[in-house]
Amino acid sequence: MLATPLRRAQRSRALAASIPAEADAPKPTLFETYTKVSSALTNLFPVWTVLFTGWALADPAAFAWLTTQYFTAGLAVLMLSMGITLSPKDFARVATRPNAVLLNFALCYGMMPVLGLGLGKLWGLDPAMVAGMVLVGSINGGQASNLCTFIAKGNVALSVLMTTATTIGAIFMTPFLCKTFLGTVVPVDARGIVISTLQVVLAPIVLGMTLNAKAPKLVSAIKPATPVVGVVSTCLLVAAAVGQVAEPILDAGLSLQVPVMLIHLVGGVVGYWLSRLLGFGETTSRTMAIETSMKSSAFGFLLAKLHFGDFACRVPSAVSVVWMALTGSSMAVAWRFMKVNPPKFDRNVRERFEKVDVISIVKRTLGKK
Repeated sequence: MLATPLRRAQRSRALAASIPAEADAPKPTLFETYTKVSSALTNLFPVWTVLFTGWALADPAAFAWLTTQYFTAGLAVLMLSMGITLSPKDFARVATRPNAVLLNFALCYGMMPVLGLGLGKLWGLDPAMVAGMVLVGSINGGQASNLCTFIAKGNVALSVLMTTATTIGAIFMTPFLCKTFLGTVVPVDARGIVISTLQVVLAPIVLGMTLNAKAPKLVSAIKPATPVVGVVSTCLLVAAAVGQVAEPILDAGLSLQVPVMLIHLVGGVVGYWLSRLLGFGETTSRTMAIETSMKSSAFGFLLAKLHFGDFACRVPSAVSVVWMALTGSSMAVAWRFMKVNPPKFDRNVRERFEKVDVISIVKRTLGKK
């Protein structure tokens, strides 16, 4: 009978002793607060994209200061921010298990350009607009796809590898596809596209990887700022692209908006279901859908501006900037609320994909043990 009141008194003293400890809990540091706030703001990047698009359409002159020189620099900053997250080991990982990366590469540079050409002709767009649609389909995956993959509970590491592979591939695939599909339709400077891709894509990535290897402390210090820099750069690039062709975008109406929207939507749907049919898991299939759907439309706009003879060629890329972000973020938000089983290593992928080992094949070809 006396034990119960004694236990209650002991519990009361223990509870009272715990209150000051909770009250004395350390407050979040300035860096922790920044990380939390920047993460929340970064996750809202589709909202910022739409707001900046509306601003550019309403007042194109507000972004007239973003000339080609600044636009190119902004793209280089985005590529640099991706480069500092990479190392040679990442490329080795692609070579040892390239199944998903190879499939994404084939969709990016095989299906998407043909889809852009077909949709442009189906909607009866003029040749310059069709050329712009093909260009949208012929460029690499966008860096925003990595964030959307994270939101969708996909495989972020795989997303980065896919983006890297298509970005490096753009050096030779984008000029080749544009010349092949469009060389007789509109004037295309394939050599200029190669040079611009080397300057805007390869050089910043190599610089970022070099910094990551030679100055890891510096990279660790600036990495927390890269998401915010990426979002700000992307919003400014979107607004600059839309502002420069605001009148043609408004004049084109649904005849342009619908096919540009469809190239991203159909790309995402095919990317997801083809992955499922081949035996990839849910996590990988979500990643494939987002990576196939989301293109580096701002880069496409720059190429159209610099190396395509007709002004109208750049309009689809400017429209694509908006629909790319909306389509990718919509898929990501929808999947965020759908349960996904713990990710597997996709052991049930068909053998012809699963057992591809590029490094071993190269070693056997060269006669090395």
